[in-house]
Amino acid sequence: MQRVGAAHEPYETRFGEISKLLPVFFVLSLIVVLYIVYVFLHCIPALQLDLPEASRDQAEHTRGMWEIILFHCDTALLMYCFVCCILIHPGTIPNTAEWQLNPDSPELAKEQKRLSTIETKHTGERRHCKWCMRYKPDRCHHCRVCNTCILRMDHHCPWIYNCVGFRNHKYFFLLLFYSCIDLHFIVFTMFHSTQRATRTDVPFSLMFLLIFGETLAAFLAVLVTAFFCFHIWLMMKAMTTIEFCEKSLKKADYDSSLYHKGAFGNMCEVMGPTPALWMLPCSMPDGTGLTWVDEKTPLGVGSASNPAQRRTSALAVDAAGTSSSFGVGGHGLSNEEKQFHGLDDSQNGVVGTRGRAVSPVIRRGNEVSRRFSRRHSQRADRVNGLDSDIRPRGGLR
Repeated sequence: MQRVGAAHEPYETRFGEISKLLPVFFVLSLIVVLYIVYVFLHCIPALQLDLPEASRDQAEHTRGMWEIILFHCDTALLMYCFVCCILIHPGTIPNTAEWQLNPDSPELAKEQKRLSTIETKHTGERRHCKWCMRYKPDRCHHCRVCNTCILRMDHHCPWIYNCVGFRNHKYFFLLLFYSCIDLHFIVFTMFHSTQRATRTDVPFSLMFLLIFGETLAAFLAVLVTAFFCFHIWLMMKAMTTIEFCEKSLKKADYDSSLYHKGAFGNMCEVMGPTPALWMLPCSMPDGTGLTWVDEKTPLGVGSASNPAQRRTSALAVDAAGTSSSFGVGGHGLSNEEKQFHGLDDSQNGVVGTRGRAVSPVIRRGNEVSRRFSRRHSQRADRVNGLDSDIRPRGGLR
């Protein structure tokens, strides 16, 4: 237990590493430079505060007033999301018994068997973290920079000195959104002032700063917009950056995500359940970040278009995960449990292969597993109100 706690200490004290805060200071310096250039060299001159009110160009004064108000509103939202991305923990594996690796208690071992995940190791075993000494939920990965496991880890971002995960993904998405608005707003509204500075007799320093600010904003607008569009695409495909990289390495289809819930469902997973509040830093996504399978999640190829198949597949996986403790022929059960279910090893027989007869022990184990799965599916049907006409023939297997 002490080892698990020690694994999270570096994350809590990560601000002690000043060198890793340099990218954050760099981003802040860019924000400050663009803010000074836009407000003091574009907006304030447009207000014409040095002229009497009768001598001011009212159209330009009104335009400058609206521009400075809208710019400050968007910048305030941007800074709020930026601070939240830095300070809010993206979420980690709970420090509870069912997630601990190799518990000594037999009762805890039974609880672990009930926890079923889609993602497993190539051997079929549950994924676990050798650094945190915990089992990993689906979409969870260990970040070596933060030195902890992150729930639904998207990537580690040095510009916010934090991981983008389940609890701060919306803040990061909105940070990109507000940055795109701010940068494009600066580029289009300050272009007139930059053009006028190059055609009239103004100090060289003023002309240089306006051109520098316009060029910097345009350059960042292209980069941030491309990155933002990429994250929109990832959200619509129900993928994280890590899952995208894994599919790229395996040359897999990008439309094959097991967590796809349709366009609206995928957006709710990131932006929250209320569409009216998607573009505001509130109404965070529901859930704990530990499980990503429900009746809306297709678990088979071609099941995304049929809600009934989605629900049946989810129940099938749940039933198979619960009945997996019986195994084939009672493998995985203790001697007492095998005797209780009539699967004692004393009734040894040869495991059947293709074209051969299956031994009575294996046949009895399969019968028990099917009977348990059928009872589980019927009980789930009563709870969820699932119609019998969409249940596969012979029950869930």
